[in-house]
Amino acid sequence: MTAPVAAPEILIAEANPWTADLLAQLVLDVRGDAVVTKVADGQAALARCRRRLPDLVIADGELAALDGVELLRQVRRHPRTPALPFILISRHTDARSVRAALPLAPTAYLAKPFNAEILRQRLQGLLQVPGVAVLPPRPALLVSDLNEYLDGVREEGQGAPLLGDLRDAVARSLQAAELSLGELEQEFVRDPQITARLIAAANSGAEHRGVACQTLSQALQRLGVARSLNLVLGLAVQRNALLQDPHLSELALLAGRQAQQSAELAYWLAGRLGLDNELCYTAGLLHNIGELALLRSLQDWLDAGGVLSNEQIDAALRRRAAGFGSALRIRWRLPFGLRELIAAFYALGSGVFSREALVLNLSAEFLALPANQGPEQLVECRAASMLRLSAAVLGQVPPSLFRRD
Repeated sequence: MTAPVAAPEILIAEANPWTADLLAQLVLDVRGDAVVTKVADGQAALARCRRRLPDLVIADGELAALDGVELLRQVRRHPRTPALPFILISRHTDARSVRAALPLAPTAYLAKPFNAEILRQRLQGLLQVPGVAVLPPRPALLVSDLNEYLDGVREEGQGAPLLGDLRDAVARSLQAAELSLGELEQEFVRDPQITARLIAAANSGAEHRGVACQTLSQALQRLGVARSLNLVLGLAVQRNALLQDPHLSELALLAGRQAQQSAELAYWLAGRLGLDNELCYTAGLLHNIGELALLRSLQDWLDAGGVLSNEQIDAALRRRAAGFGSALRIRWRLPFGLRELIAAFYALGSGVFSREALVLNLSAEFLALPANQGPEQLVECRAASMLRLSAAVLGQVPPSLFRRD
């Protein structure tokens, strides 16, 4: 009988929560059973090593309190830890900095922004056991009631599934000689999860520079090619990045098509009115991300051994999709202006609205049109009236933008 393989303990010392999460996802992709501990400064990392020695340390070179090189030096001084694998990631790539670290024998010295695919390959060599396939532990259900489970995960889920298998494409892009921001935008512009996460990352404390990023294009400009690709690879290797249950997967694809249609319709209307069409596109694309996030949580429920009927899925989507979306947009701290436009898709309420908000509301009116009614019927609706759109202009909207298949 083959002896069970012990789960490796990995210590990640990184102050930037986005980078720390990415590193954790790469580790778990290679060893799904790994126990990952994250700390934000060098002193905390050293204290953790002194309490219990991990099997691998991944450290930022510019940690507060105790930088990565000094952390490595302190770890190497311990008589029992000379061979402890230690990956150092630093912005200092000059010859002097590298020479200072090399006598301490880091397992790898990576430059920022590091290449996530190359790091993942290094982790494979360090963590995988030859000839042994280590499966991630099956998540345990702490509650037996679906509604109670969904109440608990609404505030902590990973968001929407990806709408396509981008893992190999992203890995190839990370190894390509050169890739433009425009090419990246074309690759990712149809995916709500990638769009939302890159916008959130671009507006995080580590990246924020005064003006909020509200579109994928703006986020890519701020993050750059390498960091954007790293973040997307982190999304692609997450558990349930692609839904496995056929029915849930079909519903996710349908929701994705509806998001894309809403985005393209809002883009067309905004362009026709001389408004910010990229912003309207983004709001349209993200309007139903709560539905997608809920479907992913339902997949998690199934994976943990829960039972799920089609009736339960339908009821959850009716009652909970909006709440999941709201919680997600707030938790990811998407810009308030973007959240306002998404809210306007569902209702205008009272108050003063931007013309872009009216475009989102009008898009929802278009998409709700019965098959036997033409767009001219919307001339009396509130958004069209406030935008002063005539029946003739409404009739110019291409039917492919609002008719359901």
